[in-house]
Amino acid sequence: MYNDFYCMKERPFSKTPDPRFLYLSRGHREALARLHYVAEEREIALLTGEIGCGKTTLSRALMDSLGDEYRFCFIVNPRLSAVEFLRSIARSLSPVSPAADKESLLNQIADALYILHNEGVSPVLIVDEAQLIPDREIFDEIRLLTNYQLDDRNLLTVILMGQPELRTMLSNPVFEPLRQRITMQFHLLPLEMDDVQDYLDFRLETAGGGAGLFSPDAVQKIYELSEGVPRRINLIATNAILEGYGSDASLIDASIVEAVASELLI
Repeated sequence: MYNDFYCMKERPFSKTPDPRFLYLSRGHREALARLHYVAEEREIALLTGEIGCGKTTLSRALMDSLGDEYRFCFIVNPRLSAVEFLRSIARSLSPVSPAADKESLLNQIADALYILHNEGVSPVLIVDEAQLIPDREIFDEIRLLTNYQLDDRNLLTVILMGQPELRTMLSNPVFEPLRQRITMQFHLLPLEMDDVQDYLDFRLETAGGGAGLFSPDAVQKIYELSEGVPRRINLIATNAILEGYGSDASLIDASIVEAVASELLI
């Protein structure tokens, strides 16, 4: 369909968090560098940002860039009980089926962490949408997991990712013991206007197409509508390309973006 018309091999603005399409703005580059440090040092990190700013894509890029000496445990829906949460971790780290009760699960996770350490593997726990964690007990379990350590290092890296309200949640005094263990905090901001053109061109080229499909006035309009949020940019750009394809437009200008703007729920 429009891929052939615009000489692209794949969709440039897909909703999936494909790290190949991660545009490294200054903020995204700094966030990724800090996550690298945290993983290498086996610390706890807190990464926040508005919906659609690229937190999940950053975590996938981190996984791709670190190599086989790291084992990742992703929890993408943390609306779990404490036992379910621990079972998810045990399932990712241990070669045997998760135990039934909490005490056995903790022993199983501890054994798995020491085995992985002896094998030269660094486990990384990433909790996405952490603002959805339903109660304090799970945060306590996360803190207690960091007690598994040797004299010179922790045995587990923990990265908590979520929307800005996660910071508000953790500012509660009851979470002071956990906050003291967080060594890196970073808030991911939307893209600046100057980044949007480069973002669009980068994704077009990654998809096998060419830069310059969007005119400067279209880029300005996309920035105004999206407020620099990458997921919103993707939605607007996809619809604009479809509109452009339907009208045989070789260049996407502001009039095409305006034509689809009223159809978008953003």
